[in-house]
Amino acid sequence: MSRTSVEDLPQVLGLLPDASVAKYLSRAVQAGQEKPPQVALRRDATPLVPAQRRRTEPVRVLVDEAMHRFEGNRAAADGWFAPRLHATMRMTRAEAADGRLWNFLAMLVAPDYVVWRHKASDTVDGPGVATAARFSGPHYTQAFSRLWWAAELFRDGPDYRPVVTACRVQDVLQTTMRLDVIDHRPTAQAILQVLEARLVAGVPRPGDQANALSAAVNAAGSTLVYDVLAPDRGVDTDALQDWIDEAEDAAATPWDRLPQGPKDGKVARTSVNALVPVFERLLTEAPLRDRTVVKGGVPSARMPAGVSLAKPSDRR
Repeated sequence: MSRTSVEDLPQVLGLLPDASVAKYLSRAVQAGQEKPPQVALRRDATPLVPAQRRRTEPVRVLVDEAMHRFEGNRAAADGWFAPRLHATMRMTRAEAADGRLWNFLAMLVAPDYVVWRHKASDTVDGPGVATAARFSGPHYTQAFSRLWWAAELFRDGPDYRPVVTACRVQDVLQTTMRLDVIDHRPTAQAILQVLEARLVAGVPRPGDQANALSAAVNAAGSTLVYDVLAPDRGVDTDALQDWIDEAEDAAATPWDRLPQGPKDGKVARTSVNALVPVFERLLTEAPLRDRTVVKGGVPSARMPAGVSLAKPSDRR
């Protein structure tokens, strides 16, 4: 699939229904052999009200830079792309929860990125494909939504450094992001602090550590009330809205240093510090993932009898 040029883009983001993706997402598109039919898709899409934060060109520029920088290690693009996508597409969680927005990005702005990042290897049976859920799927799977939500859920106020840590372990994006408890900001930061210590120590298979910790934290959350153990004062919604409004005059997102997110309040260190030893103990006691065990399509740690992984929420 040839790369989409800026000149070929719709100028403003829009909303594309799931049904339109299903209708026009052929196996050839998933394999990168053809482009999605742009005229038909634009006809089905609803353009958003024009605004600087809804322009497609800045997103396309980021896409091109990510594919250029990380051609040799495509998974590593996530840690670079996620905070910059979030800082470029400034919006509320309610806006980001509309899957039609991410459908539009995947089918009309950067279908080549979806294939580039998520296409499976070719086999003797034929070319590999990027699965349909990478074009239109839940927030933890869709190619662009997963990165925006990773930045939203794991940033510490304006600080995107925890997001880079989260993206270093793909299982955090694939499994941890599915859990209801991750909406509690001290829990998200404490999980990352525990995993960061494991990464620094060079433990093998950090993804298994992430899965075991996520399952244990989620299961224990049915009896431990994390917001009592570690209160979260919540975000400053006015500061968040100011940051969104400032998109009209903001400079382009920097490439060689992390951008700044909204100054809507950092997580209290006392709350994170209260949870870290609890999570350390949970991880120490939790068996690492049995790679033959899959629950509901989600790789998980093998928990003791009677303890199950709670069904995650879908923020869409």
